[in-house]
Amino acid sequence: MSTLSRPKSPHTPTTTKKGREEDSFWDKFSTLGRKRGTREVKKIQEEGKYAIDSPGSPNQYDIPPEDYALREHEQRAVIDPQSINDPEVVKLQRILVDWINDELAEQRIIVQNLEEDMYDGQVLHKLWEKLTGKKLDVPEVTQSEQGQHEKLNIVLKAVNHTLGFHQKIPKWSVASVHSKNIVAILHLLVALVRHFRAPVRLPENVFVTVVIAEKNAGVLNAQKFQEQITSEYDDLGMRCEKDAFDTLIDCAPDKLAVVKKSLITFVNKHLAKLNFEITDLNTDFRDGVYLCLLMGLLGGFFVPLHEFHLTPQDVDQMVNNVAFAFDLMQDVGLPKPKARPEDIVNMDLKSTLRVLYSLFTMFREYA
Repeated sequence: MSTLSRPKSPHTPTTTKKGREEDSFWDKFSTLGRKRGTREVKKIQEEGKYAIDSPGSPNQYDIPPEDYALREHEQRAVIDPQSINDPEVVKLQRILVDWINDELAEQRIIVQNLEEDMYDGQVLHKLWEKLTGKKLDVPEVTQSEQGQHEKLNIVLKAVNHTLGFHQKIPKWSVASVHSKNIVAILHLLVALVRHFRAPVRLPENVFVTVVIAEKNAGVLNAQKFQEQITSEYDDLGMRCEKDAFDTLIDCAPDKLAVVKKSLITFVNKHLAKLNFEITDLNTDFRDGVYLCLLMGLLGGFFVPLHEFHLTPQDVDQMVNNVAFAFDLMQDVGLPKPKARPEDIVNMDLKSTLRVLYSLFTMFREYA
């Protein structure tokens, strides 16, 4: 990121002399030898070569030698350099970089490289504030590595809370992001794009090859596997697809009030059978309880109370409730909602209106 106050990366790449051919994997170990004792380097060389060249291990990878200097039982994941240059991975990174720069353009923050610009939490901090409209009480700039860790820890806690990771474990951590693990950073940014329904189209089914190195009984073993970063999305239009509700909210607030009043009247006509009443479309449906009960009333069937959380305690339970209500909608013949359960929980008014309007269209004749 092009800011004067931004501290340099703790891992500064080594420059090569002009005209010199690129060092091979094992040549890099000789460079390491000038920093460590010859005996230690020789041991690392032997362990790394055995792990890579032994039968059943992955082919030789051009991976920095320090990634193999492991303690006993220590495990480390390294992305295959060939994989990071895959056209789809490159495309994904470019889209994410452009999206971040668009979001933070007013703050004159420019991201050029995800690994180098996201690791310390500074850009992530600003991005979270921009997307949520909230403020986070953390230092603007932290020079020390410890300070970076502390700031990143606070920022990631806020991000994880926003994304609904209260019980589930995310695919990123303070350690992985700060160590510039591009796989973790990609997972994090893709989750933000999906959660906030960013107006971008991500390439589908993007995979990267990850090499896992682990040291056991003094022997270094390496295995590789495919890590999926993006999958297939059936709702990728996101904010790019304009419909009547976009027009109502953006251009006709007076007509929007009429539509909301009609939907509230429709909903309350049915919920009154259970002595319930709603007043706010945004907040009253976010936990999914009324939506589940409404589906039973409209469909003419009893919804077992053990099938959903009558008094949800956290965001995960709210999301499960809304997802269950969406299943009930499909059971009565409605198409799968374009909105995601998370959109209703996050009180996205357009998504809530679309879901309720689909119910109104199908059941308005039934009083």
